[in-house]
Amino acid sequence: MKEEQQNNNIDQNTNRLPDAENPYKLLDLKLAKVKISAAGVPAVIAAMTDLVEEKTFFRGNKALLKMNQKGGFDCSSCAWPDPDDDRSPIGEYCENGAKALAEEATTKKVTAVFFKQNSVYDLSKLDDYQIGKMGRLTEPMYLPEGATHYQPISWDNAFKKIALHLNALESPNNAAFYTSGRTSNETSFLYQLFAKEFGTNNMPDCSNMCHETSGSALRTTIGIGKGTVTLEDFYDTDMVIIIGQNPGTNAPRMLSALEKGKANGAKIIAINPLPEAGLMGFRNPQERKGVIGGGIKLADLYLPVKINGDMALLKAIGLLLIEFEKKNPGQVFDSDFIKEKTSGYNEFLKQFENYDLDDLAELSGVSKDLILEAVEMMALKKRIIVCWGMGLTQQPNGVAMIREILNILLLKGSIGKPGAGVCPVRGHSNVQGNRTMMIDEKPTNEQLDRLQAFFGFNPPREHGYDVVNVIKAIHEEKVKVLFCMGGNFLSATPDTTYTAKGVRKLNLLVSVSTKLNRGHLIHGKESLILPTLSRSDIDLVNGEPQFISTENSMGVVQSSKGILKPISDKLINETQIVCRMAMATLGSKSVVNWSHYHDNYDAVRDAIEKCIPGFEDYNIRVRNKGGFYLPNAARDGKFITKQFGDRAPFTLTEIPDNKLAPGEYLMATTRTHDQFNTTIYGLDDRYRGVKNERRVVFMNQKDIDSAGFTAGEKVDLFNYDDDIERIAPLFIIVSYQIPEGNTVTYFPETNVLVSVNNVVKESNMPASKYVKIKIKKHDPAIFERIKNI
Repeated sequence: MKEEQQNNNIDQNTNRLPDAENPYKLLDLKLAKVKISAAGVPAVIAAMTDLVEEKTFFRGNKALLKMNQKGGFDCSSCAWPDPDDDRSPIGEYCENGAKALAEEATTKKVTAVFFKQNSVYDLSKLDDYQIGKMGRLTEPMYLPEGATHYQPISWDNAFKKIALHLNALESPNNAAFYTSGRTSNETSFLYQLFAKEFGTNNMPDCSNMCHETSGSALRTTIGIGKGTVTLEDFYDTDMVIIIGQNPGTNAPRMLSALEKGKANGAKIIAINPLPEAGLMGFRNPQERKGVIGGGIKLADLYLPVKINGDMALLKAIGLLLIEFEKKNPGQVFDSDFIKEKTSGYNEFLKQFENYDLDDLAELSGVSKDLILEAVEMMALKKRIIVCWGMGLTQQPNGVAMIREILNILLLKGSIGKPGAGVCPVRGHSNVQGNRTMMIDEKPTNEQLDRLQAFFGFNPPREHGYDVVNVIKAIHEEKVKVLFCMGGNFLSATPDTTYTAKGVRKLNLLVSVSTKLNRGHLIHGKESLILPTLSRSDIDLVNGEPQFISTENSMGVVQSSKGILKPISDKLINETQIVCRMAMATLGSKSVVNWSHYHDNYDAVRDAIEKCIPGFEDYNIRVRNKGGFYLPNAARDGKFITKQFGDRAPFTLTEIPDNKLAPGEYLMATTRTHDQFNTTIYGLDDRYRGVKNERRVVFMNQKDIDSAGFTAGEKVDLFNYDDDIERIAPLFIIVSYQIPEGNTVTYFPETNVLVSVNNVVKESNMPASKYVKIKIKKHDPAIFERIKNI
């Protein structure tokens, strides 16, 4: 018992957790100097510190040497691509990748003893950071209806329980199957196959919350919902524009690519409400100048755009480019490209007769002088890459803004050629691969026809629920079983209180996980936790080590093979979880040979090859060092869409009205540097100078003064969308360099303020970067009001 307690973060004298404090209790906030460059020695120290804290220093360092290396395993963090050739022998990973590895390579365990000694209620009082630090799950756990504690369950009985619930549903559409971006190509393909053979397209996934907007904008304009550049394009380009993206935290290895491009003469423009360290400078820890010197300056120009002022800024850039082209005919625009590859050019130009530069500058929050400087930098450039992240995709008009970016690139002919194009920076490591594998609530008829031809069953044609719609369907009890393949559904989704109330109505919630998270504690009437292998774990099937495959954000499919001994012998891989669920649920009714796929990843890849274009000779090419590129017609300058044929259309877009009522502010949610998605590694945001606290609200000092607040004061945050009062209590004001009228907070703490109806037009994603809030002095009685919501 003593050994179990040591491995489970349980006090050895009481067999209890450390005191579960009020989750709204503030810690000892300390502010430091805001950084002007990212990475360097502090990043190395932070990464190694996490390995020590997770009691996996030697085990973890062994794994780091193989992470993102050819023949090694793919990082479970971001989807930034690995170099095709020159991978660093020192380490092809970043600080956050090392922290992600520490979390999965930890020697801490969450066993049945842990759950026996700690009720769901007690665990739920911990904050997300405390919950995530408990360690790796070691065996299947089950929470019966009305029970207070999870209890162990065998794998066979877990699958019987799932089958019982699924087969008892009135309709297959009463179930939904959620997917995290960590899930491999092989698992993703089988997972969607099972859902379709079961009879539903209810497949909400993490794309519905991060880059659905990118796909919606790109598919209808350039014919593919992905980026068009390769990593090599960053090394040899004229300009990189980074808008609504913070590479220093969200994709730190991107900094190395920017460094190489900069060394080769590229100019960099950064556009963001906050002057993020990763946009300003880079201290490469593998270079002498990054260790003992000051590193390099990255951004040649920073444009401090207002939240959702991006569209006005893009229009201003377009307006000035047109003026420059009139003064320098044929030198600014690529007239041949426009004539041969686009449509709608004249209509696009005509709209600018109605725009005024002064008005556009005021709406954007960026001065005319800075906008003019940006246009002067880009006017004669022909090879331009534009990168964006959730700073654009989670805006109500995000689809339109991405199309406006495409408008500018079409004017310049800066797409479909080396060193030029679009680069949506994907968040999770295989979120793009999931969609390629048909994890999609809206599959096309062509995709379904191929499945039907190969497997011999007629898949459902009716579109299913995305994340926002599945939340509503759960609330309305139209969905009664939710199966989550990875992720932390509750903490990732918007409108936390509304979502939590819905989840509690589920008959069954199933979570395939590596670690404990809040989604296990806000549960359905019954709940199952199914522990699985991580990327770094050795995956043995019938005694033979296996590899999986993933697709990075630039369309490279590569193998991933773990090297660490799993922390428990009761873990099974995700592919086997899907197959066993399918066999238990469908039984003899199935026309799919699930037992064959259960034991043979090559067989899964053979099926993928038959059903998804671009995967010819999958099993051969995925074994090549570095993998292979999927076809990308837009990368080759071929824009094939149903509506416009082989031409990319210029799109007419509108400027939004962002007027605020008195006392209102626009809030955007963001990550700290010490987290990845909903996984919180620590309580510091080193680059922004915030230490030991997450419940902060960044405000412009003028806003602080005019509202009668003081920096460091405690406040409560409110949202009133849909005539509903949403409350995020007890935050600390931090004065920061941010446009007036704008605020920034961390998620998931303020997801509670994001209405489920505040969504991006066309993509239906939560618009978490555009939330209207009011800020009031903290009222200690607020907690009683929250209890009654």
